[in-house]
Amino acid sequence: EELRHAQSKQVSFRGGTSVRAATGTTAEYQAYAKNLCINTYGWTENDVNCDFNIVEKESGWNIKAKNSSSGAYGLFQSLPASKMASEGNDYLTNGKTQIRWGLKYIKERYGTPSNAWAFWQKHKWY
Repeated sequence: EELRHAQSKQVSFRGGTSVRAATGTTAEYQAYAKNLCINTYGWTENDVNCDFNIVEKESGWNIKAKNSSSGAYGLFQSLPASKMASEGNDYLTNGKTQIRWGLKYIKERYGTPSNAWAFWQKHKWY
């Protein structure tokens, strides 16, 4: 149950752009994620940056990003997408729901976004 996607099939996203999505902007998602990282999980600013790096590489902050080969979906490329339902039934269209799920996934699997990012850099998936 790993979040994998084929590197050759990965959709490229332009970094640093604010994509207007169904429920918010990139800036709103980043502020929400940063708040959870620091105030809920007690992670560092470096962890926040590592989380942002993962999301940028996985989805370009597009909540509707879908990997055409694996079906992985959303900001954190959940596989299957339905795993995110544990955080809300609006997981297909709500970036905040996806963020809550993604941060819990990182906490459970890697402990911190820094650890997850180090793994991602080595394997190009996490």
